[in-house]
Amino acid sequence: MPTYIGLVNWTEKGIQEVKDSPTRLDAVKGLMKGMGAEMTAFYMTMGAYDMVVVMEAPSDEVMAQAMLRINSGGHVRSTTLKAFPEADYRKLVAALG
Repeated sequence: MPTYIGLVNWTEKGIQEVKDSPTRLDAVKGLMKGMGAEMTAFYMTMGAYDMVVVMEAPSDEVMAQAMLRINSGGHVRSTTLKAFPEADYRKLVAALG
């Protein structure tokens, strides 16, 4: 399955309700599972982003739908990056000739 990196920040609403964020994280994991996707790693971070997540989904469309649903709750805003594992990176570069 394709891998995605999520760079996530709490919104004003999200930080005001930060004590409930573990429950929301569990709900997000359930939502993703129900869509055939999975959050494989979660990190709370310091710096430009409040959280970084690693996710897998069967397609870009499924990941886009999941992120739209998650962001529409109003607690977070995110940037999602499609990630290429090292083996794919090597193939892409080798194909350049």
